[in-house]
Amino acid sequence: MANDAEQARLEALEKRIAAAQAAHAPKRSAQADGHSQAQMAWRMVIELVAGLMIGFGIGYGLDTLFGTMPIFLVLFILAGFAAGVKTMLRSAKEMQAKGLADMDAAKAAPVAADDEEED
Repeated sequence: MANDAEQARLEALEKRIAAAQAAHAPKRSAQADGHSQAQMAWRMVIELVAGLMIGFGIGYGLDTLFGTMPIFLVLFILAGFAAGVKTMLRSAKEMQAKGLADMDAAKAAPVAADDEEED
């Protein structure tokens, strides 16, 4: 009987320790999520280059097909550049929204901890 009470007390203590450790555990960083600033920069560069290369390929193919060498090549390279820039801006907006959400969560976390302490 004493062992059962002691075992229950130890289990309760282990739960409290685990809860305290979870509360004070460091938050995951951007690198832990796999999205460092350098990775995002490379993603944007690749998006721009991909747009240019796709535009080049389509333009070159159409010019070869129709025999009008520089016309479609120039038009589709410009269209590919515009598409690449648009994709880069979308990625930047996504990064900004994620950063703002992380900042809002960080601001809200101390407030929640203060509310618990007052009770």
